[in-house]
Amino acid sequence: MSIDKISYDTLIPNNVNLSSDRRVLKALEQWHPQYIDWWKTMGPDGFQDAEVYLRTAISVETKGWAKFGYVKMPDYRWGILLAPQEEGRKIPFGEHKGEDVWQEVPGEYRAMLRRLLVIQGDTEPASVEQQRFLGATAPSLYDLRNVFQVNVEEGRHLWAMVYLLQKYFGRDGREEAHELLRRRSGDKDAPRMLGAFNEETPDWLSFFMFAFFTDRDGKMQLESLAQSGFDPLARTCRFMLTEEAHHMFVGESGVGRIIQRTCETMQQAGIDDPFDTEKIRQLSVIDLPTIQKKANLHYSLSLDLFGSEVSTNAANFYNASLKGRFKETKLTDDHRLDNTTYPVLKLVNGALTMVDEPALTALNMRLRDDYVDDCARGIRRWNKIVANNGVEFEFKLPHTGFNRQIGQFANVDISPQGEILKPNDWQIARNNFLPSTDDGEFIALLMRQETRRGKFAEWIAPPKSGVDNQAGDFEYVRLS
Repeated sequence: MSIDKISYDTLIPNNVNLSSDRRVLKALEQWHPQYIDWWKTMGPDGFQDAEVYLRTAISVETKGWAKFGYVKMPDYRWGILLAPQEEGRKIPFGEHKGEDVWQEVPGEYRAMLRRLLVIQGDTEPASVEQQRFLGATAPSLYDLRNVFQVNVEEGRHLWAMVYLLQKYFGRDGREEAHELLRRRSGDKDAPRMLGAFNEETPDWLSFFMFAFFTDRDGKMQLESLAQSGFDPLARTCRFMLTEEAHHMFVGESGVGRIIQRTCETMQQAGIDDPFDTEKIRQLSVIDLPTIQKKANLHYSLSLDLFGSEVSTNAANFYNASLKGRFKETKLTDDHRLDNTTYPVLKLVNGALTMVDEPALTALNMRLRDDYVDDCARGIRRWNKIVANNGVEFEFKLPHTGFNRQIGQFANVDISPQGEILKPNDWQIARNNFLPSTDDGEFIALLMRQETRRGKFAEWIAPPKSGVDNQAGDFEYVRLS
């Protein structure tokens, strides 16, 4: 079978020749009903019987890889898809740089690799769980379809990690696959492994911010894993990145459409001051300062996903040639980092100071810096929307030490502007930095379901174009 074609001769679509790998096929077929049960229990609430206009992968080629059509989500064909194998690929970094990539798990790195797969795998069902109630307040059929597309693809990304666990880790892998369905986002007894994936997603602005900031962290992590010397993981992540791009688009464009609608409404009402929140909220749109506070929250939560700025674990993953840097092969250093340093922001004698640390242990910091730069480009696009509407307001990324729970600034109160605050000052000013209870209650009042074809909630602008070039009144979700 050609690697770019997907076989449908088993319950599980795949391009890894599952039909001839009976052990793994049997394990996945046994896991499948557990997954479907999880999906029906923890997936989109109230829409399991709806027909949704979704894309499904039919190839792993760069172009023409997906087809669109109506499908009920429990019937979606989740599959095992790896990007095409690169002939003669060499390991691009770490102690094994220059060696042939591995097609099997090196025994000495078995535990480390399993941990990487489990952490990545745990994030995928978590986001589905966080978003399961959003359908009840969808601002349009277009947006309803988009969140469902994100959900089914996060489900497929879970399948991607489970396949690697089942194929290469035997009984241990089967146990880990079971645990991935046992844990639940926000569960007190069995929470998801990373903090941001235990947060609630109470409204659509939160969802769009999550897709913009947290899925962008996912992009950075997948890019790093796509460099791996373990070739099946690298190929898996390369294809996952194809789908991840859409998730970030949903987030960035969703926030952008909210900004657009708010600015348009302010102009129509003759409101020049973006901080006149009382008047703006009376128009049933979300004021720009509240959008900024939501960005502050989701950005800081996402920064914590990178872990400690200085990390021996990150160094070990890199040395073992398991997890590289963002776009590793495009960097021009020696790809070993034995005698190089990287600047890390620390609190030294009460002042924020850049300190040179060994580049190997500062890999999390470097990846986070790449993430910050990527986020900043999106923020500039939001600001362009504001400027084009003649409103004087500028969105900004808060300081990287703001509202942190992990790393150098976990116990330090820092303002979005980078000022170190006393605990009392932080408590007084907190509601100016982060969404308050009143902010949440106001946004909740706006969240009313709109399912008429071509109609949108009053707090969000329509998209510039439809999915798959469909008309503005296209029926993206057929409700039963």
